[in-house]
Order: sequence, then C-alpha cells, then structure tokens
Amino acid sequence: MQIQINTDKTVDGNQRTSEHFSTLIADELKHYSNHITRIEAHLSDENGSKEGFMDIRCVLEARVEGMQPIAATDQADTIEKAISGALSKLKAGLDSKLGKRKEH
Repeated sequence: MQIQINTDKTVDGNQRTSEHFSTLIADELKHYSNHITRIEAHLSDENGSKEGFMDIRCVLEARVEGMQPIAATDQADTIEKAISGALSKLKAGLDSKLGKRKEH
C-alpha cells in the first residue's frame, strides 16, 4: 500500500511530518492493506494563516483494486484530529464497500 501526503502552502508538509502521518495511516488501515493499492491524503487549512475553528481539512482517498476510489473528509482544529476523523469515516466506507463485495 502506497501512501501519498499532499499539503497546501499553509500546512507544514516537511518529511518528518509526512512520515509520521504515513505511519499513522498505514497502521490504522493495515487490516485493508490487501485490498488498497494507494492512499492519498490531502491536508489544507481552509482559512489560510488566519486563526479559525475547525479550519484544518483532511481528505483521504483510498484506491481499491477493482473498485472506484473511496473518499472520506473531516475538518477539525488540528491536523491529527482531522486525519483521525477522516480515517474513521474511511474505515466505515471500506467496511461497507468491501463487505458488499464479498456478498456478491
């Protein structure tokens, strides 16, 4: 499973941060690693450098073999919370889609 982290110009996307979040995503999705070929994470600050409530946005897109991509989005006060929320939603979506796939 390949993980790609993309950030906008207002979110610090240095290598240490990317490695940390890649490891977090890989650990959370290891149950699905046989089905997922790639994960793309898009991190952005909705209102730029201004302070704001729930302004960090995380979009996770999972590329699953033989299926359309599955995406999940969450907004929070911190990058960690936004990624965690998006991961929870993505896991629910993967459970739903992969469960339906097994039924057929």
